[in-house]
Amino acid sequence: MSNYSNHPIRIGIVGYGNLGKGVETELAFHPDMTLVGIFSRRDPQTVDSESAVFHMDDLENMTDQIDVLILCGGSATDIPEQAPILQKQFTTVNAYDNHAEIPAHFDVIDELAKAHQNVGVIATGWDPGLFSLNRLVAEAVLPKGDTYTFWGSGVSQGHSDAIRRVNGVKLGVQYTIPNESLIEAIKEGEEVAYTKTSSHKRVCYVVAEAGADLTAISETIKTMKDYFDGYETEVHFIDEADYYRDHQGMPHGGRVIRRGYTDDQTMAVYEFALDLGSNPQFTAAASIAYARAAYRLDQEGQYGAKSVFDIAPAYLSPKSGAELRKELL
Repeated sequence: MSNYSNHPIRIGIVGYGNLGKGVETELAFHPDMTLVGIFSRRDPQTVDSESAVFHMDDLENMTDQIDVLILCGGSATDIPEQAPILQKQFTTVNAYDNHAEIPAHFDVIDELAKAHQNVGVIATGWDPGLFSLNRLVAEAVLPKGDTYTFWGSGVSQGHSDAIRRVNGVKLGVQYTIPNESLIEAIKEGEEVAYTKTSSHKRVCYVVAEAGADLTAISETIKTMKDYFDGYETEVHFIDEADYYRDHQGMPHGGRVIRRGYTDDQTMAVYEFALDLGSNPQFTAAASIAYARAAYRLDQEGQYGAKSVFDIAPAYLSPKSGAELRKELL
């Protein structure tokens, strides 16, 4: 497939946290793309980057200079607030990860993208994202069976971001811990009582603001809808020195398992797994691939919101169809 133009795909990054920095780094591996700039709510002079940095307000004057905006804010408030506004002027990609709200988010972006004749790819990354796609494939191939998703062990960006937005929290990180005994039982063909909430534990480490109500912080986290409510959740309060010493890495991973049957008795196990040294960098890598797809869909006039279910895999690759058939098929 070609890029439908004689220039590299021009990318803008909105937000410069861990995900935004990951996109900036990963773009160096994509010669068919170029970074126009980073757009931040902060004063550009205070953003430590060798790339061009602009204020968010500058975006409205750069619509003809950017092909795709990759939105790198958090899912708790940034993307719900920013995506509908930016969709009116740009083709966008985001890694929105609030599973319960994805259908409503899709509908909002779909209406705006169609009205303004552009494309909005939502919920990229790995879950939602690549895990979602593999759940679909596994279910389609093995219609008789059950699908199980496990996350971790590792740091969840979305849940960590949600913690940090709790009143009184200065710093926070959340680790997702899978139930390994449950995983083994599934693979052995045993009957299990699997639910998302029983199959994982969520462990939070929080640095509180001086004078903050620790009991209120803990209760707010444990009862947070769509993030922690219903899960076994631990909240540990630590000091800032411990946080910076012990909780700066961002590994993660997980697996999708479909235990199905190809006849009444013959079992088949489909498994897709990820082991990530850096959660935000991998999420960034996936977002970049879907930015390439978003650009191509926009050039073809396939306007509207798209998820990983709606995009053919070939749109993700810089290689031509002939190259893909020869090298990968």
